[in-house]
Amino acid sequence: MSGQSQITIKDIARKFKCSPSTVSRALNDHDAINIETRKTIQEYAKKMNYQRNQVSLSLLNKKTYSLGVIVPSLKYSNLEASVIEGLQSVLQPLGYSISIFISQESHEIEAQNVEQLLASRVDAIFLSVSQETYNLGFYGHFDRIINANKSLIFIDRDYEGFKSSRVVIDDYQGAYMAVEHLIKMGCKRIAHLKGPSGTSVSEKRLEGYIDALRNYSIPIDEDLIQTSGFLSDRAIFPTKTLLDNPDRPDGIFAVNDRVAIGALSVIRSEGLSVPGDIAVVGFDNDPSSAYITPSLTTISQPSFEIGREAAQLFLNTQNLEKEGEAKFEKIILPPELLIRESSLKIL
Repeated sequence: MSGQSQITIKDIARKFKCSPSTVSRALNDHDAINIETRKTIQEYAKKMNYQRNQVSLSLLNKKTYSLGVIVPSLKYSNLEASVIEGLQSVLQPLGYSISIFISQESHEIEAQNVEQLLASRVDAIFLSVSQETYNLGFYGHFDRIINANKSLIFIDRDYEGFKSSRVVIDDYQGAYMAVEHLIKMGCKRIAHLKGPSGTSVSEKRLEGYIDALRNYSIPIDEDLIQTSGFLSDRAIFPTKTLLDNPDRPDGIFAVNDRVAIGALSVIRSEGLSVPGDIAVVGFDNDPSSAYITPSLTTISQPSFEIGREAAQLFLNTQNLEKEGEAKFEKIILPPELLIRESSLKIL
């Protein structure tokens, strides 16, 4: 189309003898438009090299078709990256652009990220709460999002006291399944390397650990509960503390796979075997967990699906806004126990 002016929605509408709003809905794959009509209009738009005018769309609809994602890290886990891919799989085909920010587990950086995204007039922010925000209990930046009439959707880590939609996995059930598996493998003294206090995932996984022991009439020994954080190196000291116990554990449930891998390293360095002397179970199904020696039993969470469900929650809020309604939804996705070598004791 060299030398010709850019084709517009009005041009496409004239071509198909319909309204511009019908074309707009078809291009956005809205289910109010017949699927065959959508396909025909989309193919024609592609053939004619139609380009969205996001500036015009934002002026007309008060929308920018831009979104923000804030996660604690992309360095140590595949979870956050997979969640973002899930978001993109739903939202990018609809014309949304996604800006990704890393809070580095810092409340200050997280709050700065929120201000930057609000200044950019994003339509929504998807957020996994930082460790420091939990520690400090300062949530004013969440209020800023709501007061700006933007959607806030929590992903993976949430803040339960805040009125907003969220998509999480059942951390409690995942932990319960992990500990129950260790009990069925014959473990009598099961330790827990727990995450930082205050975070929703840490607290729910601790609750699942405790309830599994209670339901199987195994006494709770506070000496077997050690705080490790979320990183491998943070597992070194608490694991050594557990192994120095005169009545050391015969099973360890770690808050995540990175911590479990750190524990495995310490156990081996002490001349003990896994799972012969101590069985180990992690959480998250990190890509490396299947390929270490021994391969790590873990709890798999549907991280890609977290992103897809969060994207759909956002789209739902857009429809509800048109109808003048406000509704908050919480989606809890089920975990899955993946049994590998690190917990398979010979009974």
